Amino acid sequence: MSSLDNTFGAFLIGVVISATLYGVTCVQTWYYFSRYPSDPWYIKLLVGAVLASDSIHQALITHTVYTYLVTDFGVAADLGTLVWSLIVEVLFNGFTALMVQSFLTMRVYRLSNKSIVATLSVLSLVFGEFILVVIYVAKAIHMTTFVELGSLKPLSMSVNALAAAGDVLIAVFLCTLLQQSRTGFRRSDTMINKLILFSINTGLLTSICAVMSLISITVWDGTFIYIAFYFCLGRLYCNSLLATLNARKSLRGDSRDENMSLSLQGIQKTSNSINVGTSQRRLPNNISIKIDTTQEYVRDEYSSATELKSAQAV
Repeated sequence: MSSLDNTFGAFLIGVVISATLYGVTCVQTWYYFSRYPSDPWYIKLLVGAVLASDSIHQALITHTVYTYLVTDFGVAADLGTLVWSLIVEVLFNGFTALMVQSFLTMRVYRLSNKSIVATLSVLSLVFGEFILVVIYVAKAIHMTTFVELGSLKPLSMSVNALAAAGDVLIAVFLCTLLQQSRTGFRRSDTMINKLILFSINTGLLTSICAVMSLISITVWDGTFIYIAFYFCLGRLYCNSLLATLNARKSLRGDSRDENMSLSLQGIQKTSNSINVGTSQRRLPNNISIKIDTTQEYVRDEYSSATELKSAQAV
């Protein structure tokens, strides 16, 4: 066991940062349900399930740090034993990652004109990561010391590697497909630039966190620095999902300000042409833009019937 600073000190810092991010999650969840009451039930269910998984994970790591630093305070021998909650929390982090990455995979599926190759390539990483998480928990739950847990280091590294690879691949697909949807019109291309930047940003933090956890377990072997990064990974997944959902109205507002409407295949394709007066021009399959001097319509797959009637969809 290394010094307390880079073991249980790093452990405590990870729990504190994770708790802070959990507060952000709660605020974003409240914002989502207050701003998007007309979203389909399955999107609300997804948000609720992700929040529940995130909450359980936060409770488990809080129990872990309390056990080591309060309950077992002054008992040095107990610091080398495993607390059950430290193992179970890995499973809930895996649940959170699975739900969020599956949601983003669905966006890749829609934006790519339902490409099976693109979708399966992402899903293979997403489900591969979750399967390894289940295997890790199934093996680790029977262990009693950190020394025994060290035998699962390759499995832990594989989980972080697949998490980072999945996030990067999703971001690459989304950015590439959006890039191919450019039309040459300044306003529509500006909107696409914003969507590309948003796609990169939402996957960047989770990728960095997974990579840092992978680097930490490799470079600083025998420390808990990698655990601190892994504690925060689920929180970043949850916040990336909520940020994606909560940003829709601001993006919709931008499109209305520019007197245009934007419809992506990844959201819901409504046309393959531009209508200006009586002329039409064919566009790539991934995007359609309608310029209308009197009315504007913006919609996505989460739009309710009421919103569509009032042209208030995202």
